[in-house]
Amino acid sequence: MLIIRVAVLFVAAMAAYAAAPAQDEYLVAVYDRLHDSPMQQKFRRIAPMPFGVVFLPWKGCTEQDIRRHFRMMKELGFHNLKQVMATPEWPAKRLMEIAMEEDIIPFWYGEGGWEDITPGLLDKLGIPRDTPIGEIRRNPKMRAYQKEVIRRGIEIDAGAASLEGRSNGGFHHTPDPILHEADVPYFKQWLREAYKSPAEIADAWNQYEVGFGEQPFQTWEDVDRGVELMAKLDNALHGYGREYGRVRDVLRYKADYHTREIRDRVTRQHAALPEAPTRTGGEMGLFLPFAWRATKMEDLAQTQVDTGSFYPSIHFAWHFGEVGYEVARPIYMQASFANDLFKGAWAATWESTGGPQQLTGAKGWNYRDQSTTPGFTVNEGTITQLLLSYLAAGFKGAGIWAWNYREAGFEAGEYALLNRQLRPSPRAIRAGKIAQAADRYRDELWKAHKEPYVGVLMNWDSDAIWAAISVRQRDHYRDYPMQARVGVSRALMNGNVPWEYVTVRDLEAGLAPRYKVIYLPAQIALTGRLLEMLTAYARQGGRVVIDSPGAMYDEHGKVLSTAAGSAFEKLFGAELSDFQYSNNVPRVLFGHHLKGFITDVHPTSAKVSVRFQTGEPAVVENRIGEGSAVVLAWDASFALFGPGDPEMEGALRRFTLGSIASPYSCAGAVAYRLAAPEADHYFLINDDEPKQVRLTSARYGYKSATDAVTGESIDLSSPIALEGYSGRWIRCEKR
Repeated sequence: MLIIRVAVLFVAAMAAYAAAPAQDEYLVAVYDRLHDSPMQQKFRRIAPMPFGVVFLPWKGCTEQDIRRHFRMMKELGFHNLKQVMATPEWPAKRLMEIAMEEDIIPFWYGEGGWEDITPGLLDKLGIPRDTPIGEIRRNPKMRAYQKEVIRRGIEIDAGAASLEGRSNGGFHHTPDPILHEADVPYFKQWLREAYKSPAEIADAWNQYEVGFGEQPFQTWEDVDRGVELMAKLDNALHGYGREYGRVRDVLRYKADYHTREIRDRVTRQHAALPEAPTRTGGEMGLFLPFAWRATKMEDLAQTQVDTGSFYPSIHFAWHFGEVGYEVARPIYMQASFANDLFKGAWAATWESTGGPQQLTGAKGWNYRDQSTTPGFTVNEGTITQLLLSYLAAGFKGAGIWAWNYREAGFEAGEYALLNRQLRPSPRAIRAGKIAQAADRYRDELWKAHKEPYVGVLMNWDSDAIWAAISVRQRDHYRDYPMQARVGVSRALMNGNVPWEYVTVRDLEAGLAPRYKVIYLPAQIALTGRLLEMLTAYARQGGRVVIDSPGAMYDEHGKVLSTAAGSAFEKLFGAELSDFQYSNNVPRVLFGHHLKGFITDVHPTSAKVSVRFQTGEPAVVENRIGEGSAVVLAWDASFALFGPGDPEMEGALRRFTLGSIASPYSCAGAVAYRLAAPEADHYFLINDDEPKQVRLTSARYGYKSATDAVTGESIDLSSPIALEGYSGRWIRCEKR
C-alpha cells in the first residue's frame, strides 16, 4: 500500500510540474512542503537567526565577571547562548538566570523558542495586526511577553536529564553492521514489520542463489532460527557478511529502531516544553559512513518536522579527518548535507568550532588520522569561511563552541572565540559582525532558496550495499560513497555550478524537475523504483548522469540486470558488460592515467562521445524523450575526492552539464548563491592569498550591490577584493 501511495504522489507531482508556471522553475512550493508543519511555519514567521556562544565559568569566576562577559557578547552581536556548563561554584540554572537578567536568551534556539506570533497574541498585547514583523519582534510588549515564555525553559533545562532515557523496550543502538545477540528479538520483530512473508525474506536474502544454503525460509520459525544463527557467526570467509541482503536489513533495522528512539525522546521533550524547539543530528561529523554505522540521517531529520531543528556538530579536529583535514570546501559540503536532508525546514549547526585546535579532538577512523596532528588555524578569515558557508548552505544560525576556553584538561586553551587573555580576538569581532548582518537580513534569508542546476543523489540503499561489501572485504569500501559525493561536489563547486544534495525520498515527492541534471555518484546499487523515477524525469527533459561502478547491484545486493530491455538499458541506452579496474591494464583519458573502477559499456541506442585510449567507450549519451542519460565509464566522482585535479574536474562538469551553462561565474573564488525575492546573496570563498575577482552573470541583473557585513557599496563591473583564506558576502538587490 505504501509503494502504491508513493507512486501516486510521484506521478501527481510530475504532472503538476508539467503544468507548473515558469516562475516556479525550481519547484519552491514543492520544496517548502517537504518538511512542513505548524512548528516549521512558526519558525518561518518569527525567522529566528540565533548566533549563540557557549559560556564556560572558571574557578574563582565572580558574578561581576559573568555579567561583564554577557555584556561583551551583546556588544559584539551575540544575543543568545548556545549553552552553559556548570561548575561546583556556578550551577547552570544560575548562569541562565543571569543571562536572562542581561537580556540574553540562554538557549541555542534564541527567538525560535518564542510563542507563535498569532493574531490572537497581537490582540492580547495591543499590537496592531498589520504591524511589520520586524517591528513586532522589537516591540517592548512582545519582548517582555516572550521573555517569560523563554524563562519557563530554565526549569525544564535544569531537569533535562530525566528526558534522555531510552525507549524501545531496552533496544541499544550499536553503530555497526553486525547483528549482536542483544539485537535478535528486535530484528525478528522488524522483519515481521518489513516483510509480508518468509518467502519475501528468502528472496531479499538471495537464498535461492548459489552458496547461501539449501533451505530457503518457508515459515517464520525458519526465519527466527536463521536470525539466531546469524548472531553467532563471525566475519570469516563463509561467515556473516557473505550475503549482502541480510546485512543491509540489519543496518536498516538498527537505523529504524534508532530513529524511533530519537522520536520518543523528542516527544517527551516537546511535551515538557511545547514552545521550545527540539533538535537532533548531533556530535557526528557528516563525512562518516552512516549506512555502515546503521544510521539514516534523513530519518533522524524527519523526527524534527513537528517539533524542531536538524543539525550537525562541526569541529575541524573532530570531523574533518575523513577529508584529509581540508577546510574551505568541506564546510559547505557538511552544511549542505544537513540542510538538504531537511529541505524547507530549520537546519543549522548548533555546535561549531570557535577557535584554533591542535591537541584535542577525536582520534579518527584510521591509522592516518590517529597518527597525525589535526592542526588548524582559526582566525578571522577561517571563521568567515565557516559562518558564510553555513548561511550559503541554508542554515539559519549557529552555535559556537565556545565563547571562552576551558581552563584545564581536555580542550583546555582551545576552541574559543576569545583569546587566551579572555579578550575579543579578531575572529570574535568578525563572527559578531557576521551575526549582526545575518540578523539584519534574517527575514530575507528565511525567504531565500538555493536555485540548483545539479542534484547530487544521496541514496541510503546504495550506501548500505557498500557497507555490506565492507563487512568481510576491504574496510575502506564503507567510505567510498561519501568520498564520491565529495568528489562531484568539489568539481561543481570549483566550476561555480549551483547544486544541492537530493535524496530518493525527495524524488518520490516530485522534486526531480527542480534540477536540470541529476548526478549518481558511485551508485553501486539501484532500485527498480529509482530507475523508474529517473526515466520519467529524463523523458520530461532532465539529464541523468551515472559513473563507475554504478548499477552493479540492486538494493538487496543481487546483480542488477542491465541487458537489452531492462529498465537500466531503456534509460541509458547501453548494457553494462563488466566492471573492470584501471591498474594492470591502464586506461588513459585526456592524457590522464586513471586509477579506479572502469565500466565496460556496450551501447545499444546510446552514442559514444569519448573513448579511452584502448578504444573502449568512456562516455556514452542516450537521448530519451525530451532529455538524456549519460554513462561515465570511470570513477569520475570518486577520483576527485582529494584536491588537485582541475582538468578531470572540468571533464566531469562538461559531461554532466552537456550544453547547459552555469548562470554565474567568479573565476578565482568559490561562489555560492541564495535567491530571495528582494535580492540575491552571493557568498565568495577565497581559499588562496588575497586577490581580486569578478562576479559576473549572464542570467541575472541587479540594481545595486553591497557588502552585507560592512555595508560598503560594491561595483559589480569592477574587480571585488577578497581577503586571503577568507570570504565575503555580497548582497545584490534585484531590479
